[in-house]
Amino acid sequence: MEKSIIQKGEVIGFQTDTVWGLGCLPKDIDAINKIYEIKNRDRSKPLILMSHDVKYLEKYVSGISTYAKLLMDKFFPGALTLIFKRSEFCPCDICAGFDTVGIRVPNSKNFKDVTTQVEGCVLATTSLNISNEPPCKDYKEACEKFGDRVKIIKPKYKEDLQNLASTVAVCVGDEIKILRQGSVEIN
Repeated sequence: MEKSIIQKGEVIGFQTDTVWGLGCLPKDIDAINKIYEIKNRDRSKPLILMSHDVKYLEKYVSGISTYAKLLMDKFFPGALTLIFKRSEFCPCDICAGFDTVGIRVPNSKNFKDVTTQVEGCVLATTSLNISNEPPCKDYKEACEKFGDRVKIIKPKYKEDLQNLASTVAVCVGDEIKILRQGSVEIN
């Protein structure tokens, strides 16, 4: 992938460890608006931030408890999205009016290839699909359905998708609330 593609405000499609994703730079308001338009996504639904390493995500959130750090150590990289209070650094445009933001570190070499080539190594993301429809299953389907609207990044490595979205959990202090059960089970 050319570094300039996403720097120029493009929205990209990419493979992760769970489902295909759609993303852009977190501070690019025009590209964020494109994501909502492409997906026909309700503006009340936030995007999440993803990187190949949690160190790039930490500045976007505040209030990471000891328990949350334990969860991140155990499940990052992996199919867990944790929601925290957003920091002042986090752009409000991705948060849909909430004072929180979700972060995730996919366990995917293909995703790591993408984020190591973008400024700040972080993408504002969501699944690659029209809202309320299933996410794309593979590169061919991603190109057929979205190739005319976004740059689809061809995976370099053969990786199997779980085809199950990540588990989403709100983590405040030592309390956790599961919002969506995915493949990661937290006891």
